[in-house]
Amino acid sequence: MAMPIIMLEEEDPIYGDMLEETLSRVPLIDLIPTLRVSKSWNQAVHSSLLSRNPPKPWLIIHSQATRHPYAATTRAYDPRSRVWIKMSQPASIIRHATALRSSNSNFLYMLSPSKLSFSFDKLNLRWHHVDAPLLWRGDPIVTKVGDSIVVAGGTCDFEDDPLAVEIYSIKNRSWRTCDSMPARLKDSAASTWLSVAATPEKLFVMEKHSGATYWFDLDSNDWSKQFDLRPDQRCFYSVIGCVKERLILVGLIGDVENVEKVKVWEVGYDSNSGSFDRCMEIGEMPRLFVEKLESETFGISSINICLAGSFVYIYNPEKVEEVVACELIKGGGCNWGSVHNAVSGGGCGMERVVFTCADVKVEQLERALRAENRRFEVVNV
Repeated sequence: MAMPIIMLEEEDPIYGDMLEETLSRVPLIDLIPTLRVSKSWNQAVHSSLLSRNPPKPWLIIHSQATRHPYAATTRAYDPRSRVWIKMSQPASIIRHATALRSSNSNFLYMLSPSKLSFSFDKLNLRWHHVDAPLLWRGDPIVTKVGDSIVVAGGTCDFEDDPLAVEIYSIKNRSWRTCDSMPARLKDSAASTWLSVAATPEKLFVMEKHSGATYWFDLDSNDWSKQFDLRPDQRCFYSVIGCVKERLILVGLIGDVENVEKVKVWEVGYDSNSGSFDRCMEIGEMPRLFVEKLESETFGISSINICLAGSFVYIYNPEKVEEVVACELIKGGGCNWGSVHNAVSGGGCGMERVVFTCADVKVEQLERALRAENRRFEVVNV
């Protein structure tokens, strides 16, 4: 790649606005080699990314076979360049073959009776493997809050507390037990029924069907009182997430057989009073995109979200072929779009499909490409 670039500079140099405009049309992953062409090209790349075509959060789709050897593939969609990227890494990175799961943004985890494995860097290139919590759990909520991993609810043994909470300190590499989840959640203390979001200090837990919401403070080990986070009483299903410490709520309005609307709200949280002080509507999904989420058999009975930067990706777990993107506009409102997921098997029984997203920058891609046995390749799908 170096020779053509050198010849171009000698015979017909490109610089200034023309160079920046050209670079703005190059996929982010292919810009990495151009950073080393010359100092002026390096500056042009960064100027182009800053002013002409800034990076946008990637939608990352992890597909894991449900049978031995549980092979996994990862592909990412870059909305800035509108290309799919195959991300390859050694199979040895993941040491035990259990169900791969995600929690909101870029937190991936696998939990077995003996191990908890998790990854939280933007491209999930580094995995941590620690002893499992004291209690074996089926379908607990698992998420990262600051420098801790919270595992709550979902216990299988009827002799154990179904609301138990255990916290792993990444810094101290140790587990501790905390106050159990509120009794109101006894019949719904599993990730199937609960949606979670996290700031560096607090965990927010919401029942997807009722909107009943609590927060947990890791410093004081206290659970809050119950709040009702249904900004519209016709909302029969809702999920929450946190991006840049903004609490975002996405809700289905109507009923399972007839979803009338899908709306996005920002939930205001007052840390001083320890309460939610407002719920401001950001936008309503256009009907065209609501229909993209509908499955022929079940309509839209549930949704999931993953968030990064200014993007909220919304998808129907029963129809993973289409993902709707909501771009939050600075100052209010949002832009809508959709991504056709052509890289997975459609969530068939032979494959588990997990979504994450990441606000990927050039510097992170540079480091990832320097890592041993890592490959990023633009692919046609």
